[in-house]
Amino acid sequence: MLSWNKVLKFAREGNLKPDCPVEKSDEEWRSQLTPEQYKITRLKGTERPFSSEMCGLFEPGSYSCICCGASLFDSSGKFDSGTGWPSFSQPAQENAIAYHEDGSHGMYRVEVTCNTCYAHLGHVFSDGPKPGGLRYCINALSISKDPVSDHA
Repeated sequence: MLSWNKVLKFAREGNLKPDCPVEKSDEEWRSQLTPEQYKITRLKGTERPFSSEMCGLFEPGSYSCICCGASLFDSSGKFDSGTGWPSFSQPAQENAIAYHEDGSHGMYRVEVTCNTCYAHLGHVFSDGPKPGGLRYCINALSISKDPVSDHA
């Protein structure tokens, strides 16, 4: 289970290697994504809080990167943070997410990106539920809810 101290260590000392990195040109990303998805994932934008129904979606399943399809989060770690963005307590696997120190907007935060394609997802904070205490605050437009398999 990831902790805040481990997140900070990754942000300061380097992230784990992704399973299979995906690299595309800016032109390829633009042709694949909607303008809003591109702005958030490739230009580090942020959607308005409470602008997505995904905040209230708690059905079983997993969430993947909208850019490359890499598995990022499981619904078992999703919770209502009241912040207006989908929130998760842990990533699907330790190397699914990359961490980067972010001093923008006059505050210290840790940016989270897809470790496979480097898409901006949002930020992680140390005020999440126990036992890990993490709150991944994720732009809904950067992820997709995967359908639950009938074979599970």
